[in-house]
Amino acid sequence: MAEQFKNYIDGKWIEATSGQTFPSMNPADRSEALGHFPRSDHRDVDRAVEAARRHYLRWREVPAPKRAEIMFRGAELLLLRKKDLATLMTKEMGKVLKESRGDVQEGIDMTYFIAGEGRRLLGETTPSELPDKFAMSVRAPVGVVAAITPWNFPLAIPTWKIMPALVAGNTVVFKPAEETPLVATRLVEIMEEAGLPPGVLNLVHGLGEEAGAPLVRHPEVTLISFTGSGEVGREVAIAAAAEHKRVSLEMGGKNAIIVMEDADLDLAIEGAIWGAFGTSGQRCTAASRIVVQRKVIKEFTDRFVKRAEILRLGDGLLPETEMGPVINEAQLKRVHRYTKLGIKEGAKLLTGGEIYKKGECAKGFFYLPTVFADASSKMRIAQEEIFGPTVAIIPVADLDEAIDVVNSTRYGLSSAIYTRDIGRAFKAMREIEAGITYVNASTVGAEVHLPFGGVRQSGNGHREGGNAAIDAFTEWKTLYIDFSGRLQRAQIDE
Repeated sequence: MAEQFKNYIDGKWIEATSGQTFPSMNPADRSEALGHFPRSDHRDVDRAVEAARRHYLRWREVPAPKRAEIMFRGAELLLLRKKDLATLMTKEMGKVLKESRGDVQEGIDMTYFIAGEGRRLLGETTPSELPDKFAMSVRAPVGVVAAITPWNFPLAIPTWKIMPALVAGNTVVFKPAEETPLVATRLVEIMEEAGLPPGVLNLVHGLGEEAGAPLVRHPEVTLISFTGSGEVGREVAIAAAAEHKRVSLEMGGKNAIIVMEDADLDLAIEGAIWGAFGTSGQRCTAASRIVVQRKVIKEFTDRFVKRAEILRLGDGLLPETEMGPVINEAQLKRVHRYTKLGIKEGAKLLTGGEIYKKGECAKGFFYLPTVFADASSKMRIAQEEIFGPTVAIIPVADLDEAIDVVNSTRYGLSSAIYTRDIGRAFKAMREIEAGITYVNASTVGAEVHLPFGGVRQSGNGHREGGNAAIDAFTEWKTLYIDFSGRLQRAQIDE
């Protein structure tokens, strides 16, 4: 029988108040349960937030470099257990093992990086306009942070939220996706082992409407950091606005790769394959649109389709596997609905478009790599986030038209251009409306020391990663010290 796991609240591992549980299943083998987890509700959320609130004043008084030392020990433990964590991630989430190792490595990198920020947390000093007066700004923690994370990067994304929140002096209630609770549990266990005091990081498992929604609405939660769909992000923003809470949203994308006539096609094809079908297309930065100049579209499309057709599907633990399953049956059906929609809209299905049930893949949620040609930028398959291994190839005449196509969706997360022309590259970097633009690289591959996030409906202006991560989890406080010994009135003419 699969192991029973618990919530982590106030330094103790405890069951849900209801006593109910839910399973975590292997998407490559729907018969394998990896464990059973607490199906928490508002009562468990209340306990976790109360613990975080109670321990906040003590934690914020711990010097930031000391807080950072715990993050550093956490990074060391993550590094030590990278292999085991990656294997577990592949079993629970489905991505191939090399991608799971990359996910864990990103979490390691982020935790090390944030540990370094504990000795900076940079503010500003500036000259005062008055004599014998000192002026500066410093950062202050915000309070209790709700970290709500998705299943596609079950270790990396939590570290992007939890580590900067903690090093800045906040306490955290962590609500992971119900599809990947075991990886989340292992992360919290590691931080407990690293020396994090009780109540500073609390873990509440459960379904979104039963545990996530009460956490968002809880009056003692000061800031909500959410990564997920645009639809849910909108509801989070509305709920936060009603309570005047701070909210940091990282949502969807409909990312595009531009391939110009002068591109290195070998490089562009490999980049497009990686961007489109890595993690089975289940990345917010996945390249679901490929915008190709007509002069090279036939050669690019023919070669791209041939490469997609030989991708090996299977269990991500097998070394020969290049693409794993999608996360669950609901997502499998969603992807297939978009295939039917693309055909109905008039796009030409070149390959894929089917649920894959051959051999061992019959046990899981596998979908063939799917490529549409002759797509219009107005089609729903070119406008809406599918979150699966589906690509629309869109022909364009020139760079101006390509940029217009890239900018034609409500999203603006990641983008890429393949060209040998430096002028084209710089024009694309300037004109594309996205938080990230790559030149001669795919749309995936963010580095932790740089800001990550998007514009329009891909986010709400905040950024994760880099120093921007600290901005999201701190308030600015301005300090004036007047040592003149007399009343000085700024901006008042004497």
